Amino acid sequence: MNLTKKRWIILVASCLINLCIGSLYAWSVFATPMAEYLTMITGNKVKGLAIIFTIANSVGPVTMISGGAINDKLGPKWVIFIGGLLFGGGMILSGFATSIGMLTMTYGLGVGLGVGMVYGCTVSNSVKFFPDRKGFIGGIATASYGISSVLVPIIANALIDHFNVTTAFKLLGGIMLVIICISAFFISACPKDFKPDGWNPPTPVSGGKAAIDKNWKAMLKDSIFYVMILMLCCGAFSGLMITSQASPLAQQMIGMTAAEAAVVVSILALLNTSGRILAGVISDKIGAINAISIVFVLSIIGLSLLYLSGDKNEVLFYLGISIVGLCFGSIMGIYPGFTAEQFGVQNNSVNYGIMFIGFAIAGYFGPTIMSNIYTSTHSYKPAFIVAICLALIGFFLSFGYKKIHNAKYVFKSGCYIKQ
Repeated sequence: MNLTKKRWIILVASCLINLCIGSLYAWSVFATPMAEYLTMITGNKVKGLAIIFTIANSVGPVTMISGGAINDKLGPKWVIFIGGLLFGGGMILSGFATSIGMLTMTYGLGVGLGVGMVYGCTVSNSVKFFPDRKGFIGGIATASYGISSVLVPIIANALIDHFNVTTAFKLLGGIMLVIICISAFFISACPKDFKPDGWNPPTPVSGGKAAIDKNWKAMLKDSIFYVMILMLCCGAFSGLMITSQASPLAQQMIGMTAAEAAVVVSILALLNTSGRILAGVISDKIGAINAISIVFVLSIIGLSLLYLSGDKNEVLFYLGISIVGLCFGSIMGIYPGFTAEQFGVQNNSVNYGIMFIGFAIAGYFGPTIMSNIYTSTHSYKPAFIVAICLALIGFFLSFGYKKIHNAKYVFKSGCYIKQ
């Protein structure tokens, strides 16, 4: 089959795979019943399992980077297959966990490392096949990951209610392991010089040099990388902070019931997913960095509305949570294509894995800072102030990026070319 047509099949398979691994974000559905189960069998009160989610989020870059290196040698099919075994196996074994330590190993490390290996490969490989629309495809690939946080909790809740939490782990893990490993065989590597029918890569401008294609060593020597990873960290911080605490945030700040808070979680997830596609399309039109600057401004507005909603103002709360969800999704949708535009598609598997360290840092500090602030002050407002400050820093960094970048490169026909 013509690769220009086959790439759409590869994209669909990648999205199906991402839909499975995105169930990582359904952790909140498992956390409470799992804590109750561990309390029952150990006789010791287990108060919370937020650390499991934090670990799972933080270890992803390890396998994103190593998986990227394996991808360059064995191809994406086997990276995804191995990652699927890790992810599905971790879910299944979580159903046999009898202690927090075991759950940390099976879900925190097993599922987390599996997600990193698979996600980095599906996203970067999809972007390689679409040099003509990097932002849009990056948005689609990451949106399929995000929508899982809407769909999987419904399925998981039904399984937990009908069976129990350990059986839900085993069933979901087994089904997803099969789906990922079968879908992996529909994935193929993108040829080095692949050009879709009807599209030609940009030619150097007058006096310019060839388009950029840097490996990870060259990327780390480029000052632009450090500005980009800091922007990613600042941009992901508020989204991860609020996503991890969305339900208790709605209940304790606004006085919502658990059912009403569940609606908030769904709205947050839907806007997160929508933002990934929308921002991907916009970034293709106006450039990734301009889209990112807009995202930081909107993020500041959303966080300010959440701060002002502390007096149980539901309208401001819903507006704020919606904007923050949209902005979080936007950052995640833009960055795969942004990284490929900046450093080239050839080594994007490893490069994006390294860039994703910024997300992992935000994934650790965002939830941790919010939880600690609430524990010590019994208020979420100081956490919103921290997030607003980081969004401001990210906004100013976007102008720093432009200043450094414009001295070196020009953006033309979907990628950056040296002056």
